[in-house]
Amino acid sequence: MKLLDLLHRWMGGLLGLILALLGLSGAILVHKDAWIGLPHAHDPLRPDVASVAQATEALMALPGGPQGIIYATPRFGLHQTRFGEGAGLYADQAGNVVTRWQSQWERPELWLFDFHHHLFTGDFGEWISGIAGLAAVFFVVSGAILWWRTRKTFRFRLWPKRMSRPAIVMQHRDLGIVLAPLLLLSALTGAMLLFRPVAMVVVAPFGPVAETAKALEPPKYKSSGPLAQNTDWRAMLVAAHQRFPEAEFRILSLPRKPGDPIMLRMRQPDEWLPNGRTTLWFDAATGAVLGARDARALPQGAKVFNMAYPLHAGKVGGLAWRIVMTLSGLGMAVLGSFAVWSFWFRRPKQKKRVPAPAITPDAVASGSV
Repeated sequence: MKLLDLLHRWMGGLLGLILALLGLSGAILVHKDAWIGLPHAHDPLRPDVASVAQATEALMALPGGPQGIIYATPRFGLHQTRFGEGAGLYADQAGNVVTRWQSQWERPELWLFDFHHHLFTGDFGEWISGIAGLAAVFFVVSGAILWWRTRKTFRFRLWPKRMSRPAIVMQHRDLGIVLAPLLLLSALTGAMLLFRPVAMVVVAPFGPVAETAKALEPPKYKSSGPLAQNTDWRAMLVAAHQRFPEAEFRILSLPRKPGDPIMLRMRQPDEWLPNGRTTLWFDAATGAVLGARDARALPQGAKVFNMAYPLHAGKVGGLAWRIVMTLSGLGMAVLGSFAVWSFWFRRPKQKKRVPAPAITPDAVASGSV
């Protein structure tokens, strides 16, 4: 128990601030669609092929080389078009540009997501976030074990009774056990999204790992030539709609390098993943369908993995689940920040030992000792 307590305290002191910032940024991002205050952001969704095709043709004709489109959803009524070097724009569902940006720093939802996912440092930050997520799993498990010894003194506290180390430790312990299931879910799903081996361990009970891993890898399709200048976007969307008539258009991605196909992601009604895993691939030169994948036919392990992001980001369950995940994020922010504060700035002071007076022959002779 002493070793477990030591590991819990030291790891919390070292990683608590990162977890606090990840929790706070996650709590804000859960409600991203609600606080992006742009015109037409809350327009009702127009999912019909004619409307989507009109917007696609208008956006793909824009100068600057669009790399793809993230289509509007029922909760966010703007299409997002991506360009190189972090540039992009939002457009209404008729294809009219609402706002542009040349860098992610001009849009708070973009740099906040980059921080939450990459800590502004690309793949290195992704590793740090993933390690912090695994550490959070350890904190929940070890914290529950350590709490059990003091369970009879439990008191629910949202805030420490006073800003002393004992009061902070008591609040940390008791709030942590209340939020433990939510914190475990947030940390584990986050680690699954960043570290594929972690995901494979979690989904292993639902099917063969090799089968799940293979299903999550996209097939290798090759285009017969570069992207045609007169690409018939409408025909592609019509073909996709005929193949999956109940699915929503979610993401259109253009080739990044020669030989890559055009990819269109769609979302079936029963998919939790907001952008879906139902996918079609088109020849960039001819527009012919190269292949398709129906998310409903994926192995059970892959379906379980596809539930991780919606649960983690509050993309399923409506407002009630978004509130739940907000509480998880805020709870992690409070627990992480107070862990750092109590460890580094409220550590107990070592009492100075007063040396005992020396015993001399004179003292013995006088009877004073």
